[in-house]
Amino acid sequence: MTPQAIRQAIQEAPFELDSTGDIPKPGTLHIPLAHRKALTREAVLVIGARGVGKSFWTAALGAPELRFQIGATVPELLNTIIRIGHAARPNLQSYPDPDTFKALLDAGHEPYSVWRAVVLRWLAQIADRSVPVETWMATAEWVERHPEPFAQIVEAANQKLFIDDKFGLIVFDALDRTSHDWGTMNRIVRDLLRVALWLRDLSRVRAKIFLRPDQMERTVTSFPDASKITSTGVNLTWDRHDLHAMLWQRLINAPEPHGAYLRSVVTSVLPTSDALTDHGSYWSLPPVLTSDSPYQRRLFEALAGDKMGKDARRGVPYIWSVGHLADGHGWTSPRSFLAAIMGAAEDSADRYADYPLALHYESLKRGIQKASQIRVEQVAEDDPWVPAAMQPLKGINVPCDFETISRAWSETFPGGASAIPSDHLPPQHAGSWDGVRKDLERLGILVTRKDDRIDMPDLYRVGFGLGRHGGVAPRK
Repeated sequence: MTPQAIRQAIQEAPFELDSTGDIPKPGTLHIPLAHRKALTREAVLVIGARGVGKSFWTAALGAPELRFQIGATVPELLNTIIRIGHAARPNLQSYPDPDTFKALLDAGHEPYSVWRAVVLRWLAQIADRSVPVETWMATAEWVERHPEPFAQIVEAANQKLFIDDKFGLIVFDALDRTSHDWGTMNRIVRDLLRVALWLRDLSRVRAKIFLRPDQMERTVTSFPDASKITSTGVNLTWDRHDLHAMLWQRLINAPEPHGAYLRSVVTSVLPTSDALTDHGSYWSLPPVLTSDSPYQRRLFEALAGDKMGKDARRGVPYIWSVGHLADGHGWTSPRSFLAAIMGAAEDSADRYADYPLALHYESLKRGIQKASQIRVEQVAEDDPWVPAAMQPLKGINVPCDFETISRAWSETFPGGASAIPSDHLPPQHAGSWDGVRKDLERLGILVTRKDDRIDMPDLYRVGFGLGRHGGVAPRK
């Protein structure tokens, strides 16, 4: 097989990582060990940074056609009825959109009542009971005015699930879209956690809540017995071998004939005792390629070699391609990793057509540039204040003193940190420049070194246009 054919096959693979609620394709599902616990019913609180799969798993859990595939790894989900209680994709019948949520709060309804109304509509269907559903205002008012009938419906639904030997799970994601105000959003999240705590009193119903790390403010857990929820917390993280396994899971399921080409690459490095599994609608990897094994490393070397240059001192592609995509917390997201590999395949095809390997090491560096640019664009969607705060820092070399950064901010925003523009959630601690620095650190964009200098991981530095001596250059 030629390197050109492999590059083309990589470009045809299903690399998109959904963040809007589209149902994932069967061949894209790889469940790392750390994520198996997160998908269980008892993991109520799931914390994950940008791009790690919160919306992906929400969409996958809500898709009946994927339930059996997920159930092969998390068997308890096979007899679980799953409902999406909030997500990025609108579904006004199942949960209020942001404008409706605001109207409910403006009318005096507490978020606790709104979330109980969301749960009620679902459990009423299970119990085959009628409740007002013409508007969310009507449902929320019914919840508040009819506590005993409400409790009867909840108990009836729990009993129905018991009789049918089923469980119920309601999933909440994209809660940062519920408000443009941090104080209001914190109330919304806190009351949702209270609802999750209430549901734990039922034997057959649980909630699962996906949150970003910066949403876990102290005020969010300031209610009695909050520890019963926070103690279930699971972090969505990806180890290096998880990312490579996820990459190959998608490559072997590329459309034909490209998938066949890539499966032959896999077969060429596998021991004779292991093989790919054909499930009819998708292929899956053997365990030896989903763990930290030498075969996984050899497989990536078949694409990109074992050196990031003419000798190994510049790095090893298998390790380098993941490490240079880590954020300030040391976490690399699958979305960034896939973007970098796709960018490397495209660049290798354009610049190094005759190179004997599918991915040139210089193309891997340009793949980092592409991934960084995509990451910056994604940050702008959820936290539009971040690009505004980064613009004055363009051209600065890191690491540098915080005074250099705060001076650049002060010159651009003489009105102070609160003057940073945003049409969504502003900086959470906009009372000072140090507060903005801490917000950027919580997002993994800035890092304070032991010598108190400020650094920035390549994942963001390249896209935001800051420099580093000897590092990957910002994209021009």
